[in-house]
Amino acid sequence: MNEHTTRWDYLTNFQSSVHSQRFLSKCYEKAQLDQADAQSYNNSYSFIYYLEHGRLYVDQAEQSPIYIKPILLFYGLVNLIKACLLTVDPFYPATTGVLAHGLSSRKRKKRNYFFFQDEVKIQKNGLFSHFSHQMFHVKHLEGDKLVMGNLLKEIPELDEAFKFIRGAENFYRLAKSDEAYQLPSNLPGQFKMADSKFKEYLSSKNNGIQWLQDRELAFRFNTPSLVPFFAPFRYDIYTDTLCLSREQSEDDTLSELIIYYALLYNLSMIARYETEWWSELIKHTPNQDFPLITKFLSISQNKIPLLISDYLRCVEDAL
Repeated sequence: MNEHTTRWDYLTNFQSSVHSQRFLSKCYEKAQLDQADAQSYNNSYSFIYYLEHGRLYVDQAEQSPIYIKPILLFYGLVNLIKACLLTVDPFYPATTGVLAHGLSSRKRKKRNYFFFQDEVKIQKNGLFSHFSHQMFHVKHLEGDKLVMGNLLKEIPELDEAFKFIRGAENFYRLAKSDEAYQLPSNLPGQFKMADSKFKEYLSSKNNGIQWLQDRELAFRFNTPSLVPFFAPFRYDIYTDTLCLSREQSEDDTLSELIIYYALLYNLSMIARYETEWWSELIKHTPNQDFPLITKFLSISQNKIPLLISDYLRCVEDAL
């Protein structure tokens, strides 16, 4: 089985309307929704179509030139997120307010613009805030900003590129044995914390951690199969390693789906409306943005299906 097939493997289970309806019905019964069967029947085909359309966009992006990759990847992600939303919001879209993208990009200057320094502003309404709250229980404040460079630093598959381009790594890589992960003994000191305080800090960020009594600074997760889902840890799909950010930040507990949405939204707006800058970047690669952007787009093609699969697995395991 090739990599292209494998990354979509779990999601193909939902191509059966019977299975999808049964899955949604269990979701709605757990949420104590009246008429769960009827609502799951109403939503089952929308659920399937969102997944199918999302896959079409992402697969097409892989075959398309870089000029339009961000647009295809963004709308692929949007459709896949809408499918996930139907598991927790049976009446999506209940209002037109949740149909907008939910982010806005600033007007750019023609000279000395760097994507790494760019930012997007969170709007009160729209898909971004809606899925962040419904799927991840994250409430954003209207007007808050997300900086592109900070978000790129939260993607572990970019760590090698950051080391080469900017001379610094963003993640610690954790050793694994017997389904347990070992933190380096000097790691708490890097965060200026004692061992006990550092363990409290990580536990406060992630309630899925189980600390081992017989090994210092070793832990495992309550649900090992869903390790990629446990922020502030990140999972590198290329090296098959669990990572932890070297810096404390407001972004280190954001789900990667939130991060990918914001980055791809901004890149898709650039590809559509900033044709001159986008073309110059691609043709002449004038700054450090280009290798990071191209690598991010390549990673997106592979990781978006896996992140969506992880989310739906998490939902299914909780039923």
